[in-house]
Formats: sequence, C-alpha cells, structure tokens
Amino acid sequence: MQTTIPARLAALRDAMKAKRLDAYIIPSHDPHLSEYPADRWKSREWISGFDGSAGTLVVTKDKAALWTDSRYFLQAERQLEGSGITLFKVSLPDTPTITAYILEELAAGQTAGLDGQTYSAAEARTLDGTLATAGIRLETAFDLIDTVWAGRPPVPACPLFQMPVELSGKSVSQKIEEIIRQLTEAGADCLLLAALDETAWTFNIRGTDIAHNPVAISYGFVSKKETVLFIDPKKIPAEVAADLKSEGVALADYTKIHAYLSRLPKDCKVFADLKKTNVTLFNAIPKSCTIIEGITPVSHLKSIKNETEINGFRNALLKDGIALTKFYLRLEKLLAAGEKVTELTASALLTSLRSEQPGYLMDSFETICGYADHGAIVHYSPAQETDAVLLSESLLLTDSGAQFTDGTTDITRTIALGTPTEQMKQDFTRVLQGMIALADCKFPIGTRGSQLDVLARKPLWDAGLQYLHGTGHGIGHCLNVHEGPQSIRMEDNPVPLKPGMILSNEPGIYRTGQYGIRTENMMLVREDGETPCGTFLSFETLTLCPIDTRLIAASMLSPAECLWLDNYHQTVYGKLSPHLNEEEKEWLKEKTKRLMIN
Repeated sequence: MQTTIPARLAALRDAMKAKRLDAYIIPSHDPHLSEYPADRWKSREWISGFDGSAGTLVVTKDKAALWTDSRYFLQAERQLEGSGITLFKVSLPDTPTITAYILEELAAGQTAGLDGQTYSAAEARTLDGTLATAGIRLETAFDLIDTVWAGRPPVPACPLFQMPVELSGKSVSQKIEEIIRQLTEAGADCLLLAALDETAWTFNIRGTDIAHNPVAISYGFVSKKETVLFIDPKKIPAEVAADLKSEGVALADYTKIHAYLSRLPKDCKVFADLKKTNVTLFNAIPKSCTIIEGITPVSHLKSIKNETEINGFRNALLKDGIALTKFYLRLEKLLAAGEKVTELTASALLTSLRSEQPGYLMDSFETICGYADHGAIVHYSPAQETDAVLLSESLLLTDSGAQFTDGTTDITRTIALGTPTEQMKQDFTRVLQGMIALADCKFPIGTRGSQLDVLARKPLWDAGLQYLHGTGHGIGHCLNVHEGPQSIRMEDNPVPLKPGMILSNEPGIYRTGQYGIRTENMMLVREDGETPCGTFLSFETLTLCPIDTRLIAASMLSPAECLWLDNYHQTVYGKLSPHLNEEEKEWLKEKTKRLMIN
C-alpha cells in the first residue's frame, strides 16, 4: 500500500489546488462520527496507509502529518514508514496540536478545508474560531476524497433486524416517552440523533453496516409531534417497517434528513450533541432555531441497563467464558503437540469457537492477539506481514470480544507460553492488583470514573510504571463495545457512575520491544447499601475466565487480594463447569485452583 500513498497525496493536492485550499484535514470518521466507520468512509486510512481506529491527517501543499494516540504509536510508525507523512504522537510534551500545526503552516488569507460530513460541529466551531483570529479561513463544504478515490465503496445497504422487547427490555414507544420526558425537562422541543448506536437503541434496530458494531446507517428525530427514522428504505424488512409504524415511528429516506431539518419552525428548540453531530448536518438547522447542547437523553438512558439487558449480559458472558475455556485449552494442546500456531490462526480459532455459541452475531472488534513484543502495541492487530508464530518463550496478550443478540463482551487475558521471568511476574501482579483494587472498591453515589481511576494505577505508579490509555469504558448492549457517556480514566469526565452501567476494567503495562500485559474484566455498577453517610455503590465482576496464576508473584499479593482472586476463580468454575465436557472441566479446575501463599 505504501507505494501508492505518494500518488494519492499528489492527487489530493491537485484537488486542493482546484478548490483553492492550502490545507486539508482528514479525520477518521463517517457522517455519524463513528469510532469504526464503514469502508466508504475510511478516507484517512486510504490516503495515508495507517489503519488504526483513531487518527487525523493534515495535508498541506508540501507536507503531510498524522496525529494518533498512544494505542497506535508503534503501529503508526511502522505503517507510515516511507510514506512521506510525519507522525505526531498525541499527548506527548513536544507534540503540537492540529490547530497549532495549521497556524504554523498557513498564513493570513489562506484557507484550510475539511469534509463537514465527517467533522463534528463542536470541533469545527472551535477550530474555526481559532483560525479566524489568525486570518485563516475554514471551508467545510468539500469532500475531496470523493474526487480522488476511484472505486470508492458505496454507502452500506445491509438489511437491518429488530431487537425484540424480550431482549431490549423496553418497547420503542416506551423509550420515546422517556426521551420526550427528558427533553421537556431540558426545555427542548425535539432531539436530533446522529450517532448510530443512539438510533439503534431508540428504535430497537440492529444491523451489519459496520464491522463489529451491529448498527444501521441512519439518523433519528424525536419530538412531541412526531418521531422519524431516516434510513435507506431498502434496508427495512416489511414486518419491521410495520412494527415501527405501529410504535408511532415515521420512516423517511436517509438522504432527506437535511431537507427535513431545514424546515423546522423558526422558534424550535433543538437538543443536539454537537460532539456527535457533523458540521453539514448542524448547518442544515435554521439559524432561527435555538440549539440546546449537551449529552443526549438517549446516551444517558442507554448507558443504564435495565434488568432484561443485564440478564442478557450475564448470558452473553457465560457463552463467552465457555468459548474462551475451549480456546485456551485447545491452544495449550496445539502448542504442546508442536503444531504451528500464529497470531492469526489463534485469532481465527477464537472467533470460530465463539461463533458456535447461540446468538453469536460477530466479533465486537478485531481481535488483538499479540505475542511477545507485539503485545506492547496496545491496539495491535495481526496481519499477514506481521503474523508471529507463537513460541514457548514469552507472553501472549489476547484482547477480544463478541456481539451476541443478548449482549456484548470484551475481555483481555495475558498468558505465559513459556517460563515467565521475574520482571514479567512482577509486572503482571501489579496490573492484577490494580484491577482487583478497582473491582473491589465501594464509592458514594455521585462518584465519577476519574475519581476511581487512580485505584487501578497506584500499584504501577508505586513502581514508576504507567499506561496511557483509559482504565474503563462503557459497553453497549448488543451495540458498540465502546460506549459513553461514562468512563474510568485520568481525564475528568463529569458523568457520575450509576447503578446499571457496565464498564470495562483494564489496567496494563507495555514494555516496548519485549511484551505487553493487560487484564480486563467487565463490571456492573450496583447499589451496595446505605450508611449514615449516604448511598454507596460497588462493582460486580461479570466476566468469567481464569487469570493465569503462573504469572503471579504470590508474595506480592495481600491476603485480601488473594481472597478476591480465589473467590473469583471459584465463581468462574462454578458457572462454567456445568457447560463443559470432562476434559474441559479438569483443565478449568486446574486453572482456578486456590493460590498457595507461603
């Protein structure tokens, strides 16, 4: 791919010249600002060769630069080599912001451009304001990629399917009532939905338009007067269309959303999340309308799972645990027999075993299967040119998940394929201690995830170690594996953790050129009880998969940490063993036996 990158950049520069643009910004997003876009909108990947899920490219008349975060530093260095594109590592002290870079490269009277369909209104507003102070104009009307990408994939048109009330726990009409109630409290007349997981949740629909995310390309509009789903009509089976109409939902073509918004009454109060609404869509709203900005009611409602959804997660994680048990047992046997196993074949085996479970739809993201030094690349995905053979010499980090009709899973385990070194054991144990500290904490209602993040990091900080990614993200119900608005990370997030939220718990440590270690479970926020100081919450760990005790430096664990792990392993064995054959039971029994601490 790299040999074509200079030609693509040259074609883009020709298109820029034709439109009198001096810089062009290419983010990673689609018109819905999705984390993982469909092939049609993988513009940044196509033009740069870097295929990580996060990154922004800026092209000027004689330079090109790409910004990405710590998950992709090593991957980006490898994929950008020889492309002529400079890598800027986000959050490092010497890294300029994209805006600062443009201000440095452009002068007053020049113009920076971007495709307003793939850039958030919030970011564009900030960028426009800053550039304007330097006399630089921002133009958001041009999709230059469409002019230079021959054979660009079409907009996906996969049929959607319904999420029945038996799985969702609430009907579409019930959800609309809740949304309108919150809109009224916010002083809004209507709600614009642009994020695909928000329309999927609201209308109880799922699809396969985007790999790993069971969503359908669509927009939504909710008001007291009417509720409209904007979607390609060819995607909707007749029975689904009938059901939606019976729930009070009008259907309109996907391409009609801009015209519909342009006809809103001049005194209309529109609620919109400008971080999830693209510039072009936002500009379609009449200037006479009042915009009420914020996290949408749907985002808040979706984040708190009802009992039906919670039970679905339990079922999904049970199935996931069964598949993972079979996987790790099979992997051990293959390696013991001297069979050649690579990162790719291991990933394929895991997907195959998950697919045997009832209700499996797809993997929830591309499996991260990193052997030895590949494990230190936080979001590494094996490819033919990097596919490593698994040897009995280092660690294997596997971060994977599945979309089941009753829930979404996300789990990371690190296992020893050979005899671990003392450094490996100490690193692994510190990561485990951080994971346990977070999983086992109690906290008062109103606590934010950023206030708990230090619990997972302290054992690593005590040793002068650090990881740069977040500790926990929300997880959708048969939806996006990364879901907001809640999170657990160092950066402040004002959204408090509430009962019913589901998050990951995934501290890690990454030694470049050696190995990576991450241990990840999914957790449910639940009420813990009342005290004279108020209501307290805690976490319930939902994931069912053993943790490799061969990598634990047992002398580093406190009695309480040892007890937590022993209790967790007994839960894992108790829930999974009835669904396993005798060989699998014996293997799991060995992997979950109690720790022996001298």
